[in-house]
Amino acid sequence: MEDTGVYRCIECHRKASELYKDYQRGVLRISLCEACQKPVDKYIEYDPVIILINAILCKAQAYRHILFNTKINIHGKLCIFCLLCEAYLRWLQLQDSSQSTDPDDLIRYAKEWDFYRMFGIASLEQTAFLIGIFSALWLARPVLLKTKADFTLLLKALLLSSYGKLLLIPAVIWEHDYTHLCLLLIKVFVLTSNLQAVRVTLNTSRKLCLVAIVSGLILENAVIYLFQRIGWNV
Repeated sequence: MEDTGVYRCIECHRKASELYKDYQRGVLRISLCEACQKPVDKYIEYDPVIILINAILCKAQAYRHILFNTKINIHGKLCIFCLLCEAYLRWLQLQDSSQSTDPDDLIRYAKEWDFYRMFGIASLEQTAFLIGIFSALWLARPVLLKTKADFTLLLKALLLSSYGKLLLIPAVIWEHDYTHLCLLLIKVFVLTSNLQAVRVTLNTSRKLCLVAIVSGLILENAVIYLFQRIGWNV
């Protein structure tokens, strides 16, 4: 993968030195890509809501704009918040399966520690998923992840593309007969977003990206199975 310290054309992924030309007095002109002769990044003129909608639709151009041509550094906070959402969902399901009206402090503390435990389990599962993806990519094509910058950019892309997990909370709050179906659809959406993030970041084939995502899922489910074997509810 090439140096990530430059802009990228959202159409062909080629490097670009600038996104627009400033002719002073408020006159700006979007730069054209030398390779495809299309605007390097048309999204710099778009409203953020339009960009978000295009990202939700998993458009590669929107992903390239966000990952290469903006300075969004919320991936760490977003990851923590998504893990909290997942931990809360699991904790809520655990409480529903073990109703207790005992007001004793020990019961309350036990429930609180259950939440921390669920957060830890969710974190380990997420880590296993990421390790599975990185391992598969490194084994299949080591050239894609040659430097620390390559690893960092791909990690950022995967964390940002997991934003769909934020939908877990409203899916639980507005509980109905189709809640389990909603949770399944959210999982599919997150995995689809992850696949597109890998494809856009590394500029590689869908087949390799799919293999990487499946590898991550296998390792994640192996961790889940391990927790179940030791008697932990996940």
